[in-house]
Formats: sequence, C-alpha cells, structure tokens
Amino acid sequence: MATSKVLAGAQVVLPTGTLTNGRVIVDGTRIAGSAPADAETIDLGGHWVVPGFVDIHNHGGGGASFTSGTVEDVLKGIHTHRLHGTTTVVASFVTGEMDFLTQRAGLLSELAEQGEIAGIHFEGPFISPCRKGAHDETLLRDPDPADVRKLIDAARGHAKMVTLATELPGGIDSVRLLAEHGVIAAIGHTDATYEQTVEAIDAGATVATHLYNAMPALGHRAPGPIAALLEDERITVELINDGTHLHPASFELAFHHAGADRVALITDAMDAAGFGDGRYMLGPLEVEVKDSVARLVEGGSIAGSTLTLDRAFKRSVTVDKLSVEDTVRAISANPAKLLGMYDTVGSLEPGKDADLVVLDAAFDLKGVMRKGEWVVDPF
Repeated sequence: MATSKVLAGAQVVLPTGTLTNGRVIVDGTRIAGSAPADAETIDLGGHWVVPGFVDIHNHGGGGASFTSGTVEDVLKGIHTHRLHGTTTVVASFVTGEMDFLTQRAGLLSELAEQGEIAGIHFEGPFISPCRKGAHDETLLRDPDPADVRKLIDAARGHAKMVTLATELPGGIDSVRLLAEHGVIAAIGHTDATYEQTVEAIDAGATVATHLYNAMPALGHRAPGPIAALLEDERITVELINDGTHLHPASFELAFHHAGADRVALITDAMDAAGFGDGRYMLGPLEVEVKDSVARLVEGGSIAGSTLTLDRAFKRSVTVDKLSVEDTVRAISANPAKLLGMYDTVGSLEPGKDADLVVLDAAFDLKGVMRKGEWVVDPF
C-alpha cells in the first residue's frame, strides 16, 4: 500500500515555475498540500522532480503490440513505458480490418476501465494512400462517418483520438462527428492542401498527428498542411523528438512557431521500444529495427519509433536547449489537457495523482512514481 512520503531537497517543476530545494508531499495515491505527522521524508539530493509523462500516441513496447497483442502483452508494453516515466498512456492502433479494430477496441476498453490506459487512438484506416507510411494500403478506406461511428461505439466511451486524412470523401463530416462526441480529430497521414487543412480545423480538428511526417512538405507557393497546422492556435502539434523523425532545425521551427503550450511530445513507439533491434510486426507489416530505427522490410518507410519519453525529455533539454519548464508543458501538461485529464494528471499540484518522475542533473531518469507507488525506486 502507498504510504505518506515527503520528497524533499529537489528542484520541483510546478505550473508556476521551478522551486529550488522544494518538496512534494505524497499522501496515499495523491499529492497533498500538507504532510501527515507520520510521513517518511526522502532527500532527493537536488534531483529534478517533474510530472509523470503523458503519451497520447503509442503503439507498444517491451516487445508487445497494442494493436495485436494479448491483454498480457498490452500490460507488458504499458509497464515498459512506465519504467521510462510515462505514467499515462493512450494505446494507439494501426490500420486493420474494421471488424478487427472494433474487436480490439472492445478488448482495450476494459483496460481503460481498469485505469491501465487513458484511452484508445485509432491511427487509420481513414488515411491517404499517398501518405500511408507504415500502414497496409489494402486496408485503407475513406472516412465514412458511419464507419468512424462504429469505432467510437466499439471503444465504449474510451475513444480519445482518431487520425484522418480529412481531404478524403467524408473527412469533414467525420471531423464534425468526432467533435460532437468529444473525440479528438487529428489531421495526419494526409495529402491535404493548405486550404483543405484550414477547412478541417474550422470543422473541429484540434491535433496534428506527428507534424511533418506523412504529409506534404512545407512549400513556399503551396504551403500545404504544415503551415496551416502551425499557424492556428486551435491546433496542438505532435512531435517525435528522437533525432530520426525530425531534423533539429525542423523541431525548433515547430516549437518556436507553435509555442510551448501547443506542442505534445509523443513516442509513436512500436513493439521494439525498450526492447531492442530485430524483426517485428506492425499490424500486418514486417518491420526491421536496426540501430534503434524501425523501418518496413518492404519499402523502407519509417515504421513508428523505438523512443521512450525519458529520452525525448533529455534530448529536448540537452540537444534542443528547451527550458525544463517548456519541456514539461509539452510532455505532461499539454497532452493531459488534450485528454481532458488535467484535473488529475499533468502537473504537480495538491489533489492530483501522485505521478512523477525523478531526473538527475544530466536529465537521466532515476525514479518513477505512479499513484503514490514507486515503479522505479530512485534509491
């Protein structure tokens, strides 16, 4: 059982800034405003304490797939990412047959009801064949609102996000349907023009699925979706900061233009995250992971990532020179707000879940706490 703890002597990152020689009080499963008399005091020796990471786009890890694995496999993948600081995760699916996706949604909705995952993200099958990436083209389909509704219903209230190529027939109506049901409509794997992207945003789309990747490049005469997504304050842009998906200059451009409050750092992780190189399956497609980079065996397209959010955090601060506070917004607060969960996760405030990550001076992970229990003990 969780006990009362005072995590003292730390650099604590709060929504208002960083508190030097600060403390976080944990009472049971939650953060408290004051310490019980019998609380255990733990001196963290100047380490950073930041909110637990929130990943809104994750396909698996630890050798396990959220799309096709057993319940035990899914739990293994969840635990793998918890070991790397992700205390809240949305399970993402890749393209599959509609009957298969509805069955999987029903299965994973049970894990959502148990609090193991924060919900379900359908990345496909409503995406463009021109920008399919690591999705099976034979299984793609236009975003018919009736089909979109089937997936929402199958998730039993736990559908959090659907990625669509909104320029396809039915795309705009599907965006409106998703918005009406409180599900995030994400623009991605798209061949849309600038004007078509603006139309989708006006219809209710609020997220850019892994900005830059699987969409037309930014052009000076035909700016395409990237310009529309970056300039609109209603859009949160996902960024995969693994050093492979984005050049550092592209990452800096997006972060600078969108601002710290409109970026969500994601992993887009597949089975190999936290596991190692080798051959894997991403849906029905075979993937080879070499030197931690995942590519389709046939065609060589990048197939998700092997990223974990602790690595994304460290890279953002040490390579891209973001402030710790801005990185926390992008990796915890912003995705929690998108999911409608900021009242319980995403920041270190009294009353919220005791989800936190301990980092040393080099921003290497030292400890992870979820709901008041150490997943990774810092000592």
